[in-house]
Amino acid sequence: MTIREQIEANERTFLSEFATKSAESLGRKYPDEPCPYRTEFQRDRDRIIHSKAFRRLKHKTQVFLAPEGDHYRTRLTHTLEVSQIARTVARALALNEDLAEAISLGHDLGHTPFGHAGERALSEVCPFEFKHYEQSVRVCECLERDGRGLNLTAEVLDGIRCHTDGTPAFTPEGRIVRFADRIAYICHDIDDSIRAGILCNEDIPAEIRKIIGNRHSERINAFVGALVSGSHDDEIAMMPDVYDVFNELHGFMFKSVYCNPAAKGEEGKAQELVQKLYFYYCDHPEKLTGEYKTVFENEGAERASVDFISSMSDRYAVNDYSDLFIPRSWGNLN
Repeated sequence: MTIREQIEANERTFLSEFATKSAESLGRKYPDEPCPYRTEFQRDRDRIIHSKAFRRLKHKTQVFLAPEGDHYRTRLTHTLEVSQIARTVARALALNEDLAEAISLGHDLGHTPFGHAGERALSEVCPFEFKHYEQSVRVCECLERDGRGLNLTAEVLDGIRCHTDGTPAFTPEGRIVRFADRIAYICHDIDDSIRAGILCNEDIPAEIRKIIGNRHSERINAFVGALVSGSHDDEIAMMPDVYDVFNELHGFMFKSVYCNPAAKGEEGKAQELVQKLYFYYCDHPEKLTGEYKTVFENEGAERASVDFISSMSDRYAVNDYSDLFIPRSWGNLN
């Protein structure tokens, strides 16, 4: 028996009957030889971590654009916090922790520079509605590894696609990630907003703080505990009383932070930058390189431009915009 086969046997013995077993995966679009020491979902996790798209997340905005300070979240640190929460819940419910981790690590691979501002900017100008979760799947299927894709399992791709809106994932692990994503960003966005001076803890309504506490760790523990307690069999749900508080807090954050001009004052500039880059590459597709040139040849300039711009980190987008549209002094042209 190989190490992988032993892990698969342990899953059948120790995981819940409702857990998604690695050996029962629906498989990949292109079959691969089994790994002797990793399950299929462990391989997906590793492929995502070693991808270029994953590395770029460290320079993509979470909420605050180009913050001054080392401790604000980026899209990468957000992803790691989602993974930690999803793994905790999956382990507590005896579900497949490796699957929850792989979905979590891949869920934002297709996110634009400048966070949701970049997502909105592309949606306004491209001929199809841009959704970062659909783009994340596209990265995994079509763009990574020079256009060959990561060839992930159906369960991981479904969890990535369904982590935000629409039909819930068909695995309980994927449904955990949908909750873990929201828990992570609401809690860490409070933390970052307090650090930025946008909020203070006392701004959060007292009736909410009474349920979930006053510290970052207390808030996460309250929501994770309510998710574990409220889930049973293959139903993933938060305890109703805490879920009501969760939704109240979500509404409070939209009003106080996500739509606050003090926090979002530069978003208009970011959106204009993204859109100007989009129109430039639609008009000059010959400037595209690598896999994006191949996309242009097969699917057209608009699709290739969206793929290229959504792949950019914040600083790459700013530098590219500067090179294309900001004049330089004569001495810097040599």
